[in-house]
Amino acid sequence: MKTIQFREAVQQAMSEEMRKDDTIYLMGEEVAEYNGAYKASKGMLDEFGPERVIDTPIAELGFAGIAVGSAMNGNRPIVEFMTFNFSLVGIDQIINNAAKMRQMSGGQFNIPIVFRGPTASAGQLAATHSQAFESWYANCPGLKVVVPSNPYDCKGLLKSAIRDNDPVIFMESEQMYGDKGEVPEEEYIIPLGVADIKREGTDVTIVSFGKIIKEAYKAAEELEKEDISCEIIDLRTIRPMDHEAILKSVKKTNRLVILEEAWPFGNIATEITYQVQSQAFDYLDAPIVKINTADTPAPYSPVLFKEWLPNSEDVIKAVKKVLYK
Repeated sequence: MKTIQFREAVQQAMSEEMRKDDTIYLMGEEVAEYNGAYKASKGMLDEFGPERVIDTPIAELGFAGIAVGSAMNGNRPIVEFMTFNFSLVGIDQIINNAAKMRQMSGGQFNIPIVFRGPTASAGQLAATHSQAFESWYANCPGLKVVVPSNPYDCKGLLKSAIRDNDPVIFMESEQMYGDKGEVPEEEYIIPLGVADIKREGTDVTIVSFGKIIKEAYKAAEELEKEDISCEIIDLRTIRPMDHEAILKSVKKTNRLVILEEAWPFGNIATEITYQVQSQAFDYLDAPIVKINTADTPAPYSPVLFKEWLPNSEDVIKAVKKVLYK
């Protein structure tokens, strides 16, 4: 095992796959000469050259469309958005072409693309740069959605995403690129659609994903001091979702809290709530509680932002609520 940063896990996954398959290439704003806006493609231009590590204009709709056409012609593009907030400019190509082309062509075309980049908030970046669109993309059939929370999961999942024959939305976090974690030196992959139990517990299940899961870990540590045992499930893949892992845990703990950095209306937590109450209602000893951001655009003010974003105290309150404490 070797300790590396999250950004290095991204770079290693892309580079290792590109060495094996010359149809894979990376394109996006500042991915080449600048080594990536967050240095997640450091050294790749030197290794693979300007035909496979391509700096694009600030034109997400244009290069997203180029990637779709390229995939239809036998290539496997990796498209980096400097932030998924900017993917809204190219969302027509993602939703109306990448996600639908396989069905609309009667299976004649696979669209093996990875659209990747940072998601959700990263401090004082204000309303238009702090949005989480996991539920938007997961709502669309034809797309797979992945949100890793640590370097190990990131590398294994990204390699699987690059090998996948369908379009994958791979969402990272600006605040996690410097996070460190152990990663095997030998090759490994993590299959899409498999959740991971990060912490075993008996009293309550906490489901989360992405960087906000760190608040669940903090809460679980504090709650352990009060003899409250939390089981934490990291979804890792949002779509396809590992419903079985969630249901199995809820049948053991009989209580569920969902922590998600997203607006409260119609999100991933809402879908999980429906699935659990429809398939494991008789196992629940308390109503499900979901924890989300405030139902407003993200504020710029650090004081307001702290109130807007869920934290470990919110998780502790929610756990005690489902335990009637």
